[in-house]
Amino acid sequence: MSEKKIKNSLVEGPITPEKIATSIAHHQVKTNIGGHDIFLGQVRADVIDGKTVTAIEYSAYDEMANKVFDEIREAAFDKFDLTCGHIYHSIGIVKAGELCLFVFTSSKHRAMAFDATRYITEEIKAKVPVFGKEIFDDETHQWKVNN
Repeated sequence: MSEKKIKNSLVEGPITPEKIATSIAHHQVKTNIGGHDIFLGQVRADVIDGKTVTAIEYSAYDEMANKVFDEIREAAFDKFDLTCGHIYHSIGIVKAGELCLFVFTSSKHRAMAFDATRYITEEIKAKVPVFGKEIFDDETHQWKVNN
């Protein structure tokens, strides 16, 4: 028996609007879907101790993080009547205002997609070993260009 291939849910840099649009477009051929739901996590420009967050640098042990993402996705399929479920989380530098998390679910009926998206998002926050280091406006930093 072959080992299941675990999907890579980690994206270098911010999640682009183009990636989201392409994901949505790819689902138009799946005519058994009646509803989609999306959660988008965005980096906030929080003020902490008088300093403004300008970015977050995300890091992860890729293999472990992807394993937990996969377990969460599989649990959502067991718990909800999903047609599709996708998770993407940024690693590397994501500036304030940019997207760092994209959860996209599809099902025959909207209620299942809504419930699954919330479940997946909460499970990610509680269980996935992705770490964020805040970068503040008073720090000099060489921004990495994300293509």
